[in-house]
Amino acid sequence: MLKIKLFPKGKKHQITFRIVVAEARSKYNGKFVADLGFVTPQTNTVQINREELAKWIKNGAQVTLGVDKILNPDKHVRPAKVKPVKEAKTEEVKEEVKVEETTQA
Repeated sequence: MLKIKLFPKGKKHQITFRIVVAEARSKYNGKFVADLGFVTPQTNTVQINREELAKWIKNGAQVTLGVDKILNPDKHVRPAKVKPVKEAKTEEVKEEVKVEETTQA
């Protein structure tokens, strides 16, 4: 089975990715069948040959999650984490303090 996946290139902290068609069980930087484009995360540059991509998808190649996130960024938006608001129980604390004062007198 063929997959369309990311192929890392470049140096540490300056990595770029090639978008390639490769065998599903091949190494992440192993042999590939076709080169469809590239992605540079530092500059948010994406260049893909859409015609070739459509041809490979039509022939049965599956898109991996990483490539799908690049092609459809709106589909993979993370929801913002919302912290629950804790209600302050100041009234209960005040009542406990008053109870303690009355027992001491």
